[in-house]
Amino acid sequence: MGHTKAAVLVVVLAVAVLGLATDGQAQLQNGYYTGKCRGNDVEAVVRGIVKARFAQDSAIVAHFLRLLFHECGVNGCDGGLLIDGPGTEKTAKPNLSVKGYDLIATIKMELEKRCPGVVSCSDIEILATRDAVNASTGQGYAVRTGRRDRRRSIATDVKLPGPDFTVLQAAAFFGTLGLSSDDMVVLLGAHTVGVAHCSMIKKSRLYSYGGKAGATDPSMDPELASIYKTYVCPNTASSDNNIVFLDDRSSASKLDNSFYKMLQRRRGALMVDQNLYNDGSTRWMVDRLANTDHFRWLFPQALAKLGEVNVLTGTQGEVRRVCSRFN
Repeated sequence: MGHTKAAVLVVVLAVAVLGLATDGQAQLQNGYYTGKCRGNDVEAVVRGIVKARFAQDSAIVAHFLRLLFHECGVNGCDGGLLIDGPGTEKTAKPNLSVKGYDLIATIKMELEKRCPGVVSCSDIEILATRDAVNASTGQGYAVRTGRRDRRRSIATDVKLPGPDFTVLQAAAFFGTLGLSSDDMVVLLGAHTVGVAHCSMIKKSRLYSYGGKAGATDPSMDPELASIYKTYVCPNTASSDNNIVFLDDRSSASKLDNSFYKMLQRRRGALMVDQNLYNDGSTRWMVDRLANTDHFRWLFPQALAKLGEVNVLTGTQGEVRRVCSRFN
């Protein structure tokens, strides 16, 4: 009986979540801002500003991909992460190292000059991320717009996957967003341009794997483990903030599939990444992405899907005048 009740509850919850997602998605559309900004092409304005920044600083791609995930992974893509002030999402520990807010603010200011109160901050996040990816890969993709900004931003809402998550734990999180485990493997490919700090791998992978003092994760390539322990992340507190590249250093600024090739060679830095290859349920997908060029078109598709998680549309929420505060 207990099992049946649980199964019914899961179905009801799933339907409720799908209902939330599809209500908003039904009202999102391609070219939503056409004819709404006093003759200005909103998407062209965003693209111009992002491309100019990318020319000076290619790291903006990694910043925006992370910002988008931390935004849409908490209450959906609603601009909650952009709000300043005590106790907001921005102040939660996983978000303290998120970057790119200044460029979102610059884009918003420019659009407010051209058509005040029209373009939402959540749409700007989606468009700017798309344009950063496009600047990096030369490949554009369509995103639907028409999101509104939520009047909520609370630090305790922030529950994002940890660097040591198992595939099961990570898949459960992505499932709450209405995304499949395949989507998860593709989206974690954003780490191809990512970096982490030694503090995220020292305990779990290098010096006390499985809670055992001095133990190193046996699933890490021994040569890589030795390089980390000797040069990058020695076992002293002073190395905590040293940077670890999540992809091969030579490819660290390119959005490509080399991240998956690293996982095949057991050279993933974060446990959550390497687990994608260690776990039989997702290894085939890692192999597919490493051995083909499918990442090139699957990644934009997955980003567009992530960008439509639990959005507000129509008369819900608001269109903020300034992205860092409610109207």
